[in-house]
Amino acid sequence: MTQRKILVTSALPYANGSIHLGHMVEHIQTDIWVRFQKLRGHECYYCCADDTHGTPVMLAAQKQGIAPEEMIARVREEHLADFSGFGIGYDNYYSTHSPENKTYSEKIYHALKANGKIESRTIEQLFDPEKNMFLPDRFVKGECPKCHAKDQYGDNCEACGTTYSPTELINPYSAISGATPVLKESEHFFFKLGECADFLQQWTSGSTTLTDGRQQPHLQPEALNKMKEWLAKDENGEGGLSDWDISRDAPYFGFEIPDAPGKYFYVWLDAPVGYMASFKNLCDRIGIDFDEFFKANSSTEMYHFIGKDILYFHALFWPAMLQYSGHRTPTGVFAHGFLTVDGQKMSKSRGTFITARSYLDQKLNPEWMRYYIAAKLNSRIEDIDLNLSDFIARVNSDLVGKYINIASRAAGFIAKRFEGRLKDVSNSTLLAELTAQSETIAADYEAREYAKALREIMALADKVNEYVDANKPWELAKQEGQDERLHHVCSELINAFKTLSVYLAPVLPQVAEKAAAFLNIDKLDWAQATAVLPQGHTIRKYEHLMQRIEEKQVNDLVEANKQNIQATTENTAAQYIPVAEQCSFDDFMKVDMRVAKVLNCEAVEGSTKLLKFDLDFGFEKRVIFSGIAASYPNPAELNGRMVIAVANFAPRKMAKFGISEGMILSAATADGKLKLLDVDQGAQPGDKVG
Repeated sequence: MTQRKILVTSALPYANGSIHLGHMVEHIQTDIWVRFQKLRGHECYYCCADDTHGTPVMLAAQKQGIAPEEMIARVREEHLADFSGFGIGYDNYYSTHSPENKTYSEKIYHALKANGKIESRTIEQLFDPEKNMFLPDRFVKGECPKCHAKDQYGDNCEACGTTYSPTELINPYSAISGATPVLKESEHFFFKLGECADFLQQWTSGSTTLTDGRQQPHLQPEALNKMKEWLAKDENGEGGLSDWDISRDAPYFGFEIPDAPGKYFYVWLDAPVGYMASFKNLCDRIGIDFDEFFKANSSTEMYHFIGKDILYFHALFWPAMLQYSGHRTPTGVFAHGFLTVDGQKMSKSRGTFITARSYLDQKLNPEWMRYYIAAKLNSRIEDIDLNLSDFIARVNSDLVGKYINIASRAAGFIAKRFEGRLKDVSNSTLLAELTAQSETIAADYEAREYAKALREIMALADKVNEYVDANKPWELAKQEGQDERLHHVCSELINAFKTLSVYLAPVLPQVAEKAAAFLNIDKLDWAQATAVLPQGHTIRKYEHLMQRIEEKQVNDLVEANKQNIQATTENTAAQYIPVAEQCSFDDFMKVDMRVAKVLNCEAVEGSTKLLKFDLDFGFEKRVIFSGIAASYPNPAELNGRMVIAVANFAPRKMAKFGISEGMILSAATADGKLKLLDVDQGAQPGDKVG
């Protein structure tokens, strides 16, 4: 097998918040893939860092009365402790506020500038007159200019998915002070992304030939479709990629742009460069050739595991930055979906916004969560759900009931009856069946089809347990003249446990380490899956490797997170809640609200947020799109329901999905969900509301 040289990263956690289970999905997914590559004997490095720059970090440090450097150093230690607690095995966990990152950010900037890809422009930008500072996109909120959803951030609408400039918001306000921002001119630097479109068309749809001859697509099919949408221009030549503002004005916590006093690199420029910086720091510590991994046309591999919300940066900006600064581009960008808990968005009020620290503090085994998340993950960009009842049942059934018990049912007999020594079982039919699946399971891990791999592993565990039940070693131990048979059966079971332990090692590294110690072998690698322990090999005393989950433990975890948010709320000053601009009675009377009956409601293919409603207004039928899919995972249940809709709302085009002929009214609940308003019984389609 050809040895590969691989660099792997996870998206950098922001240094202004705690690590929660949503973060952990990505880092567990990455860690499993890295551990698998190392088990296969490849040279694989896993680098990450805290993303430390930007206005939010600066303001958070000011609020605490400390320097940003002090705050990010403390947060980094907390983040690393949380990740380490879940067995995430970074080769280097660094910080974007580092000399290496400053050096490479400046090198890339200078190279892009020399390549004609940086341009200076004077722009109008929103300015907070109370805080005396320019407002970053995420610190401006207002009404979406497309769908008119309220309280949207200044860069994109969470209701309809549209991207825009903060100056396009309707009734904008500062999220810092609540003041109405004013426009003010400022010189900014732009990366001419539009000029990179031809390269990006080719790169996003392309692939890399690996050293073993396989083709690795740069993007997943769903991501590629999204890139085509972003790259596309209409018949008038409109649309496509916009040039990217890579600068921010002081005050700002970050790296000052060379020869531009008071101007700083936007955090999204130096954050991905943080991958390079973390790896460079590792290279200098242990003697790796950095240039071999980042030079143009490198034969090494580089993969980024990210959430679907940051695809734009990793599949467009980052490859273009690398290409036009003379570096290699990624071999693959792997995006995943979001985590829900019990079918809903994580909620602080319900206690399902679970932090990594609270999970560890409640003494829950982190490998329970690693296994459950892995059992839900595949190679597609799909949201996954942590169902707490299923979490308990699946871990207890699969790990404790099927896997761990194999060792416990055989080890005692080997120790007491055969001095801990195994019999040669190289002719075992059972073991042949298990080892025959080695390459199939390896291919699943390689393709990030973890759920499929674990189903196959547990099917093998079922076969082993069927073998236990068929041979009943506890009965053989009571029968005279059956010692040879007992020795053979228990030796088969110990070897079967070893093979299953190798297959599960990427997911359960702590259990794998303990299993290796019990089996009296130096370490588990993939070759051990097909090897048989020789005649006379001595195993050590068996100690139980995993306990069952008790329902009370999970209930206590949920309760602890409720208490945490309650305590946080009690100790936090009230947030500024803006009041919309006043309207007159005449303005209000222009809104024609009507009762409408839902004839059919369905999810919109290609959108995670929109539902399509076919409505009967009594006087006519219409189609309306509404961004409430997260609140109604089974949209068909809304069929026949009466809703309230604005009948005289101007039709609007919903990207590629069609025309929405009105607006359905909903209310935001405490957990952030949008719920349809109830209509009293007896109301009929077309009835006026008001």
